[in-house]
Amino acid sequence: MKRLLTLDLKNYTDDMPVIEKHTVRAVIFRGGKMAMQQSGKGEYKIPGGGVEGSESHLQTLLREVREETGLIVIPSSVEEIGEILELREDVFNPGRKYICHSYFYFCGVEDKAVDTEMTESEIAKGFHPVWEYPKVICEVNDEIQGCPWQKRDTEFVRMLADGRVKIPDKYNN
Repeated sequence: MKRLLTLDLKNYTDDMPVIEKHTVRAVIFRGGKMAMQQSGKGEYKIPGGGVEGSESHLQTLLREVREETGLIVIPSSVEEIGEILELREDVFNPGRKYICHSYFYFCGVEDKAVDTEMTESEIAKGFHPVWEYPKVICEVNDEIQGCPWQKRDTEFVRMLADGRVKIPDKYNN
């Protein structure tokens, strides 16, 4: 998959033990707005999450989008966009180097939705599904300046907003 961006905080050393994670992110548009998760503080997060066990990227995408937004991805609509690589000291395990591969995909969704199945952590942070314009997502996230993954999502949305990542017409109806 094409590398879109590398975010390297350079706050680690090469002799640290490594934690490596692979995640998928769903880019879903409707009427110019993106499907997002928004926290109680107001920050926006692109739906998606970590690949579990032997799951394929598609299986993870279908599961994560349903759990976090209630939207049902149409498997045949999924189209590869690219990867953002993050390198930093692990936020949850200081003293370890964290390498995260986030793979982004355009997705179409069914008209119907189901109930979300968010994690306890997502519920505690007040996350809920919303639709928002890319420009607004960037403005709000830039003001809040939260966790490292917020920077990843904001930078990706900025690439959509400024045309560095082209949104195919079929996904922006």
